[in-house]
Amino acid sequence: MDLISDGKTRVAWASSLANLAAPTVAECNAAQELTARITPDGLKIDPTTADVDTSSLASKFDTKEAGRVGYETELTFKRGTTLAEDWPYQNLKYGLHGVLIVRRGIDVETAWTAGQQVETYPLVCGERANVSPAANEVSKFISPIKVTAPPATDAVVAA
Repeated sequence: MDLISDGKTRVAWASSLANLAAPTVAECNAAQELTARITPDGLKIDPTTADVDTSSLASKFDTKEAGRVGYETELTFKRGTTLAEDWPYQNLKYGLHGVLIVRRGIDVETAWTAGQQVETYPLVCGERANVSPAANEVSKFISPIKVTAPPATDAVVAA
């Protein structure tokens, strides 16, 4: 059976985590919830892997190994009409450092619990960009975010 992603991704912003590989339940609960403000297609965390050419002058075939990993990352948010709803726009400004916590495959309403697998990304925000207005759409903005250190893509929530 296929895992449906609708309503099963949770995203939060922490100012810091003591251990990227093992964020605590308390740290996750203290993090700013972002899930309801991100558009359905607005979570972009795309890893890239560079090629390392391992062929030689004697090679008759191009060979490669996996090189450096990087991330193309951005978040697309809906603007809000209250300060609480508009938290991402008011706070995720150029130069802000923090950690994005992403949990997948579990209902968004489910509490953070020890043992859950999460991804943690240490980030810095780039300059936010307002999305051009369009008919029959909510106001949106894009926050380009840069991964500043190796993330923990197989982290586990600790007690």
